[in-house]
Amino acid sequence: MQAAPTPELLSDADSPPTDDAFQRLSALTPGAERDALRDEIICAWLPMAHRLAARFRSRGESMDDLRQVAAMGLVKAVDRYDLSRGKAFETYAVPTVTGEIKRHFRDHTWDVHVPRRVQDLRNRVRTARRDLALRLGGRAPTCAEIAAEAGLAEEDVLLGLEALESYSALSLDAEPAGVDGGAPLANRLGACDHALDVAVDREAVKPELRRLPERERTILYLRYFRDMTQVSIAERLGISQMHVSRLISQSCERVRAGAMEGAV
Repeated sequence: MQAAPTPELLSDADSPPTDDAFQRLSALTPGAERDALRDEIICAWLPMAHRLAARFRSRGESMDDLRQVAAMGLVKAVDRYDLSRGKAFETYAVPTVTGEIKRHFRDHTWDVHVPRRVQDLRNRVRTARRDLALRLGGRAPTCAEIAAEAGLAEEDVLLGLEALESYSALSLDAEPAGVDGGAPLANRLGACDHALDVAVDREAVKPELRRLPERERTILYLRYFRDMTQVSIAERLGISQMHVSRLISQSCERVRAGAMEGAV
């Protein structure tokens, strides 16, 4: 983040004379008159808040959003300012508004939720890498060099580098970087292969199938692997179709119960 601008960098238009207004505001009790004076002070200092917001305009957020956040910070500064401490309002308001904008970037502009500690690591790694690149003539610094520059462990540097890619999420409709006319990322994602579940189920029932009598195994094979009808199986084995149906039901139930017991 950029350093907080100092009051000296503000123009005269951004620093309206409101000491008397703050004196009167502190003496008023809550009510319509106090609310009107408070609104007057906020409006007087609003150009200052907008000027501070403009310094963050290249960060990817719209100016309307930045101005709204800066205005919220200004309201907090007006409500919390204590004239009796002897400091000028702008000395208190500038870091308050700037801090509100920085918190907005920290808490609301990341596409991927990243813990505060990791965000801080990201900023330190980014700054160290930028400074090293300038000194190294454009060569990309190594992880060890960044760690020494930032005063971090290499594990923290790796975490910060990973967080550098987490600020913005890449659309699944986007094409891979460096590939013209390539398939979007969504087409490269894996899908659930139901054949894997079938393979697992087959392995689970094999021990139970081996325990069945030979006739029952033959009936299940003919029915489910040769796709024969119960009538055809009955004719082949010389038994009734009703008997075949009953044996299939009993065998399937036995195999299922055994597989479930084995899974537990």
